[in-house]
Amino acid sequence: MGHSSKISEAELEVIKVIWKESPLTASEIIQALDGVHDWSPKTIRTLINRLVQKEAISSHQEKGKLHTYTALISQEDYMQSETKSLLGRFYGAAFKPLLVNFIKEEKLSSEDIDELRQLLDDKAESNPRKDR
Repeated sequence: MGHSSKISEAELEVIKVIWKESPLTASEIIQALDGVHDWSPKTIRTLINRLVQKEAISSHQEKGKLHTYTALISQEDYMQSETKSLLGRFYGAAFKPLLVNFIKEEKLSSEDIDELRQLLDDKAESNPRKDR
């Protein structure tokens, strides 16, 4: 999936369904989104087709059966790509200002703080400073 193939917010809702469970038919995707959004089945099929064209999901048909859809990009890879894009757009690819802003503005639980502390400690151990 190239940079010009950015996934829209609506397309993201469709691929989230596929990330949870796949392969899925279009009908199963439509059913999963029923009640979540007031999209028509035709709209959802259009979003599915766009994701296929962007090579974010694949379509398979076996022996006359219905098409099934599977994600070609993992949720983790997508999140990493979006994070890098966000950093580039808002922080000039500098991570520290983003992290500082997040910590100052976000309400964090004790568990969140402990997890962040552990991640930073792990990072420090795997990337020791050269001036020590």
